[in-house]
Amino acid sequence: MVVLNDITRTKKLENIRREFVANVSHELKTPITSINGFVETLLDGALEDSLEAKHFLEIIHRQAKRLDAIINDLLNLSRIEREDDMGAVELQHQDLLPVLNNCLEMCAVTAREKGIKLILDGGAGITALINQSLMEQAVTNLVVNAIKYSSEGGEVRIKSWQDERQIQIAVSDNGCGIAKEHLSRLFERFYRSDKARSRKLGGTGLGLAIVKHIVRAHGGEVKVKSSPGHGSTFTIIIPDIILPPVL
Repeated sequence: MVVLNDITRTKKLENIRREFVANVSHELKTPITSINGFVETLLDGALEDSLEAKHFLEIIHRQAKRLDAIINDLLNLSRIEREDDMGAVELQHQDLLPVLNNCLEMCAVTAREKGIKLILDGGAGITALINQSLMEQAVTNLVVNAIKYSSEGGEVRIKSWQDERQIQIAVSDNGCGIAKEHLSRLFERFYRSDKARSRKLGGTGLGLAIVKHIVRAHGGEVKVKSSPGHGSTFTIIIPDIILPPVL
């Protein structure tokens, strides 16, 4: 008797797990190393120079905030995945327009600081089966990314429409764009198309992974179109499910 087992999926999951652990370790180690280094410098005598000490403390504060952001995003991602697996994500039929308006309000200050114009196109009269707080988080993550990678004076547009049995929400910018070879991996945890620039702009590398899992919890998918120098468009597609009337 010969028993053959296909372990392709198992090996793939093992590789993903190893890569994730390695990425988490690296992302956490970077700010921790920086914090330790500057604390040691302060303890070795830099505290005597008030200007230098203040500069080092500002760096430590930035790195601590970065560490906090990474941990919060990891916990958030874990919670979303767990609730999705358990079927515990509560969806309600509600208007989409207030959700999109809330996203714009949350990003208004950041956009204004860079002189970026936020535009809302559509959404009126569209209702969807969604979890409002999660959908707001997903769209806000996309808008925040669009603002980060846009030049000063640019434009970020949220467009939503109903198409057959689907509802689509597209976030577009006219920023730097993304090369084709990166597009298929953008939604992986900690994957960055431009690592140096992403870290400089304060990204944790988890924002798009969170978007992907939120959209999956809604039974949908998220797609991206982009090319260098021509901006990017991220589109959330969720099914238009009509709830039965309450009797």
